[in-house]
Amino acid sequence: MTRILPGVLAMATIVVASNILVQFLLLDGLLTWGAFTYPLAFLVTDVMNRVYGVQAARRVVFAGLVVGIICSLIGSRIMLQGDGFEYPAVALRVAIGSATAFAVAQLLDIAVFDRLRGGSWWKAPLGSTLVGSTVDTAIFFSIAFSSVFNGLSAAAAEDIIWAQDPAPFLLTGPEAPLWVSLAVADWGVKLAIALLALVPFRIIVGRIMARTA
Repeated sequence: MTRILPGVLAMATIVVASNILVQFLLLDGLLTWGAFTYPLAFLVTDVMNRVYGVQAARRVVFAGLVVGIICSLIGSRIMLQGDGFEYPAVALRVAIGSATAFAVAQLLDIAVFDRLRGGSWWKAPLGSTLVGSTVDTAIFFSIAFSSVFNGLSAAAAEDIIWAQDPAPFLLTGPEAPLWVSLAVADWGVKLAIALLALVPFRIIVGRIMARTA
């Protein structure tokens, strides 16, 4: 456990920071600052997977999941003031979508990484992160905001109904449900960071390997 403690702490830090930074909007609400920190979770998972293997990476993901659930529980208890009404900082559907997407996407990332482990050094981290990020975005935004799940709970749907209102796609295109634009913008950031993260992945793995050699 001691050897993966840095990974656990890094994952916990990213999850907590992302839960805080998601409250701060960019580009008229199209993105949040949390969109730039959350994808780093895939970097942590991939480093742990490369250096310590599948089981160690899964333990780090589990730690991140627990921290994320705790953050969501705290956020659901924090009530924010709207225009004549109160609403939870973390809506129920957002909390469920976040936990589900994190668990599925991170475990899928680990599986894909392990499948590509024997190829060129960049194939496993890039391929697994691209797959994991895409699945993460699809699961989270569908559960959290799609009208498909409105029938499960009228109260939960009411908390996120704003995301289903029509709005110009990515601020400039034809009208589409707002959550679709949010999902595409978030996915684009994840893909960009997947490419940029190859540099720190290579450096961090190299240094850890050198110390343990």
